[in-house]
Amino acid sequence: MKLKKDIIIASFLYFFTVFILLSAVYWFMLNNGFTQKNFLISSIAVLIVSLGWGYVLSSDILAPKQEMDKKLLHLTKEIIHELNIPLSTIKANTEMIKKSHKDNEKIIKRLNRIDTASIRLQKLYNELVYSINREIQVIQKEKIYLKNIIQERVEILEAFERNKFELDIKNIILEVDIIGFEQMIDNILNNAMKYTNKNSNIIIKSDNNNLIIIDRGIGIDESKLVQIFERYYQINKNIEGRGIGLNIVKRYCDEMGIEIKIKSQKNIGTTIILGLDRVIKDG
Repeated sequence: MKLKKDIIIASFLYFFTVFILLSAVYWFMLNNGFTQKNFLISSIAVLIVSLGWGYVLSSDILAPKQEMDKKLLHLTKEIIHELNIPLSTIKANTEMIKKSHKDNEKIIKRLNRIDTASIRLQKLYNELVYSINREIQVIQKEKIYLKNIIQERVEILEAFERNKFELDIKNIILEVDIIGFEQMIDNILNNAMKYTNKNSNIIIKSDNNNLIIIDRGIGIDESKLVQIFERYYQINKNIEGRGIGLNIVKRYCDEMGIEIKIKSQKNIGTTIILGLDRVIKDG
């Protein structure tokens, strides 16, 4: 709110300054006559004063914001570092307890659940670091095997003992921002699981440079398909969620040049097609 107020004040001051300068030019021309030399002198004077005054105003407005951004970034990095310490402690201690209770199936089962939650927490940690890095530097692309990365994401999700997955994926090589790609796939698969009965399998396959994800869930009304990529839009308000998953997916696809299509029918299911032509690389 304060920044908006500062911008309004600065705009008024700049407008008033330009008005005064134009009035001075008018007075100068009126008293000295309109000649090429006079016009050149007055124009250069106006440009110099406008440039200098514009720089002063913009610096005055942006300096506090830049300082605040710098402090916020520093604080965020410290918090991220502190988050990693308890996460590492949890993982180390669960491994130690497993070794000392390897014959106790009940304890091992509970520890496996803690492990699954730790993996999820590690993923969220990595995504947080990734999101911050995206704001301050260009994320480098790397080559990955599509089949491997899909299998990794599916194994993590299957640990929650909900939906099963049917995979039929060719070993295509992609060159992408890996964490962003994982985040995109996770959002799509989590949505498929969220809106699908737990006894229904989710199909993931590749065909003609496309990655296709099919669920037999509640589906989406065709009239609402144009809204699904909007931030905070939720298909079903009664199901827990923040409505940002598909917005993240769309933004990533646009950045990577991945074409995304969604086909859906109410009470039949949803098919998401990702066109990978622009990110597929030869070996």
